[in-house]
Amino acid sequence: MTAAIMPGAPRPVVGGPATARAVCVLAPNPSPMTLDGTNTWIVSEPDSELAVVIDPGPLDEAHLRNVVETVEGAGKRVALTLLTHGHPDHAEGAARFAELTRSGVRALDPALRLGDEGLSAGDVITTGGLELRVLGTPGHTADSLSFHLPADSAVLTGDTVLGRGTTVVAHPEGRLGDYLDSLRRLQALTTRGEIDTILPGHGPVLADARGAVEYYLAHRAHRLAQVETAVESGRTSPSAVVAYVYADVDRALWPAAELSVRAQLAYLCEHGLI
Repeated sequence: MTAAIMPGAPRPVVGGPATARAVCVLAPNPSPMTLDGTNTWIVSEPDSELAVVIDPGPLDEAHLRNVVETVEGAGKRVALTLLTHGHPDHAEGAARFAELTRSGVRALDPALRLGDEGLSAGDVITTGGLELRVLGTPGHTADSLSFHLPADSAVLTGDTVLGRGTTVVAHPEGRLGDYLDSLRRLQALTTRGEIDTILPGHGPVLADARGAVEYYLAHRAHRLAQVETAVESGRTSPSAVVAYVYADVDRALWPAAELSVRAQLAYLCEHGLI
């Protein structure tokens, strides 16, 4: 599960070139949880014959072949596949994509790797002159990574920051304390001017990276305060807290919201706030 918890909003166009080195191929898996679908990213130096693909997406043969054709249409070949995390809407198609491209798959989770190399925070990937810096951004999942593309002052965030709405931190897999630390890590990079643009795992590109991350932090602080108020007013069950805090959200998303509330309650308990 990915997802965004949000009221209804216009759907900006996604897909296509985003920066000098990054092109998005949108997977055909739209839903309330995946927004317009999964963004599969192709990144490469403009004059290189080698490309890196980030998050091949679901096991959809037409989509995977479309990604291959997009790479080959630019006169390149896939040298490496990377995963931001292991949720099926990002990673399910990775093994088949590796077959199609004869490329390895690198991920933090050893179960998702195809080849000898994994990924760890602090790694620097250089392929065809392209440089990607691996950032540890756990919270949405324990294995969540982001990829800093310094030449474009951009970061590929997977589900850590979305192009629209906010990410579910689903208890028990998601941990809110880790997630807040990850957002602060991204915030520091935006404050130093190292990141201007967010290339998300779902939704449109965000040109104001600093504003987006600061909004996420403010939103989480606001939600935590709401959850704390709900508990203080006697709403002690997660479902009761959801009805209070997420009253403006489509009820179809309340099950996802309850998982997020459970993560918020766990965080508040861990810090002695409730």
